[in-house]
Amino acid sequence: MSLSQLLHDAIDSGVHQIGQIRILTQPFRLHHIDDVLSDELEVHTDPDDAREIGLYTECGRYRFTKGELSLKKGWIFHLKSIDEVHQALDLFYPASLGIWRALNQDTLRIQHLREKLSRQTGMYRFTQNISTKGAQELVQKVCGPSNQCVKRILWKIDEQTPLEPSEASEFSGILEDYHTNEAIPLLCQEACNYFVSETRKKVKEEFDASQS
Repeated sequence: MSLSQLLHDAIDSGVHQIGQIRILTQPFRLHHIDDVLSDELEVHTDPDDAREIGLYTECGRYRFTKGELSLKKGWIFHLKSIDEVHQALDLFYPASLGIWRALNQDTLRIQHLREKLSRQTGMYRFTQNISTKGAQELVQKVCGPSNQCVKRILWKIDEQTPLEPSEASEFSGILEDYHTNEAIPLLCQEACNYFVSETRKKVKEEFDASQS
């Protein structure tokens, strides 16, 4: 089954949200979840426009990750087909549909943090020295909706060490408490580059503390 067909079937079954985007049908429309009551939206008909919309926040700051809780408002897409809906969503949230399908089919490869850090080179090779306590603290500092990330974390510190309970580790990947049958969750299968860069800072912090 193609991802477009998977999306079509999901919408038919009642799914109408992914991340900060509401999905409407008859005809197909996409808009920000905070624009439900707005009637002054900029109309787009080209799904490629999603690329530019997703680049910057309302105040013009570059969004460091597509999963950042900062998608700007004020737009609506009128699209002709489910393929165009898929194209636009894949620009707003790259690979999200494929990752969701793989998780449901139990074929998703999840890379735990220690494995991710063991592959780092150059100035980031020192990230593998982070303590387990430091890694747990970093998850709570960097991840989750309160830290502007709307993805559900699937990875652990390592195979034997799960993430400690917190808003970040327990977030479902679905905003506004929607039922799982009404939304497609955004999923994090491995620590992002931003997390890795913050890990480097945390390792330095731990080293400095050990020398004092």
